[in-house]
Amino acid sequence: MPLVTFSKKQKEKKSTLTPSKGNDWKTLFGGPSFFGNFTTTILIFLLLMSAYSLVESFMKPSVDVPLSVVAGDVAAGKIRAITVNGDSLDLVYTDESKKTSRKDPSAGLPETLATYGVTPVELSKVSITIQGQSGFQFWFLALTPFLLPLLFIGFIFWFLSRQVKGAGMQALNFGQSKARITDPSDSSQRVTFADIAGAREAKEELFEIVDFLKNPKKFLDIGARIPKGIILMGAPGTGKTLLARAVAGEAGVPFFSISGSEFVEMFVGVGASRVRDLFQMAKRAAPAIIFVDEIDAVGRVRGTGVGGGNDEREQTLNQILVEMDGFEPNEKVVVMAATNRPDVLDPALLRPGRFDRRVTIDLPDRRDREDILKIHARKKPLGPDVALPAIAERTPGFSGAELYSLMNEGAILAARENRTEVTQYDLIRSIEKVMLGPERKSHLLTKKEKELTSYHEAGHALVSSVLPNADPVHKISIISRGRAAGYTLKLPFEDKKMQSKKQFLDDIAATLGGYVAEEMLFDDVTTGPSNDLMVITAIARDMVVRYGMSEKLGPIAFGERQLGNEPYSEHVAMQIDAEVARIIEEAKVRAKQVITEHRKALDAIAKELIEKETVERDSFEKILIANGITPKKREEEGIIIAPSVPGGVA
Repeated sequence: MPLVTFSKKQKEKKSTLTPSKGNDWKTLFGGPSFFGNFTTTILIFLLLMSAYSLVESFMKPSVDVPLSVVAGDVAAGKIRAITVNGDSLDLVYTDESKKTSRKDPSAGLPETLATYGVTPVELSKVSITIQGQSGFQFWFLALTPFLLPLLFIGFIFWFLSRQVKGAGMQALNFGQSKARITDPSDSSQRVTFADIAGAREAKEELFEIVDFLKNPKKFLDIGARIPKGIILMGAPGTGKTLLARAVAGEAGVPFFSISGSEFVEMFVGVGASRVRDLFQMAKRAAPAIIFVDEIDAVGRVRGTGVGGGNDEREQTLNQILVEMDGFEPNEKVVVMAATNRPDVLDPALLRPGRFDRRVTIDLPDRRDREDILKIHARKKPLGPDVALPAIAERTPGFSGAELYSLMNEGAILAARENRTEVTQYDLIRSIEKVMLGPERKSHLLTKKEKELTSYHEAGHALVSSVLPNADPVHKISIISRGRAAGYTLKLPFEDKKMQSKKQFLDDIAATLGGYVAEEMLFDDVTTGPSNDLMVITAIARDMVVRYGMSEKLGPIAFGERQLGNEPYSEHVAMQIDAEVARIIEEAKVRAKQVITEHRKALDAIAKELIEKETVERDSFEKILIANGITPKKREEEGIIIAPSVPGGVA
């Protein structure tokens, strides 16, 4: 990729946005293939000249005759005209035929013919024309055999020197910025807030930046200073980069975008040089926006040794801090950055005067998901049965990027089946495909494995349905998807912003339902619950270490224990491990109690899975009612819910 990319419209007017690159040999000769193209051109030219000479020799044949014959023909009156060109003779006979001959260079034509007996009277009947050579032609013909080799050798030396100079120019350009520029006049690349759904609070915060870039005088006259840096924080796929582009699109200013990793090279000082070059480019094009994606690549806390203690990374960060601290209010350059790990950033980056405004972008709620789906459905022909509100209900926890992938997978499924419209069934299938991967129809289970997997998933579903604080089940399947041999999908009736201790405990017990079912019914355990055990261990440890939900240790956040960073002692670490084990063991006892009390329901669910391989919510609730278990209902009626988040993966 070039240092700076332009659209088609920008190529016609590269003005101040184009950084200096130097006239290296690639620029002058059209790339590294110039030498091969030049050699090919010369060879083709020589071949064409040879072919032309050969054809001309056949089209205009010339006969070279001895001088004695010429004298005899002159005496016989057969020659009409003679043209003398140096020592060459061009003869034109009376029958219009043409021949050539040569004479002695030291003697004239009359003297030469007289020696062969031609009288002056016979010679006077012939028209004789003398063509004298010019001085330039004489010297050119004389020096050409010597000059051509010298010129060819000189060209080779010149070409090699240009190549060496080009390599030197590349070394000099090594410290130049690799930022991509989006021209505000390029409508094909322009993004505005109208193209972004959701993130309402974030867009309100960023409207101030747009207003400043459009009307800076209004702020400066009242003594207000717009934040120099805005850092966008949020989970992956929530639209941080898109929001930054929308700010530039709304304000109509150039957008300089670069990744944090593009600053860091193996040579010390290159990153700092690129930072200086980037800020100089932005100042020349002001008002402008500089956007640094994944700034945590260079903005980590200094002095901790994390990241290898790279001096180059720290020098790059220092240069960013200096450049931002040197801004003046009237420079009209705003720096925006994005990260999903704000906790690792250096405090100097986040202090007032640098990245002093923090915009948090959350995962979209149900209404936002519906709006995002509408945007991604603009260019897709949807069938009459498509209900985007229902799809939004079925996708809690999905980010904007995942919703885009959902719509795209739905269109792919329709195209694969040679249909011209995307149906609701396509979108429902694409939800599971985005979450878990495609179905592995070739992954066939043996009879025993199928029975074991059915009871495993039935254990998840049963415990989750009985415990009051666990999420309701919406689908159970023993068809392999991705790395899972089977899965139980459940989701809450409403989007959750917080999680309670009781909900954590019930989720751990529901996740252990598969493990307990295997242990109770088959008197053995398999590798199937491995992912379940990893999930519940992480939840239980977070309850103790991060959320203060341990009765024994109390409301204390212990932090992460890493090499060189040990916030608590070995004794406390043993207590934490004991609390994690206690929470998991108590959840296991609860799951075992539920399965023991509702053994008939477990057998009915497993039997249905063995026969049909997939059990939807309606069929599952009928089994629960038949065995005396009341299914969980939402407060609102008439809203259809379907699977989203995997509750247990076998």
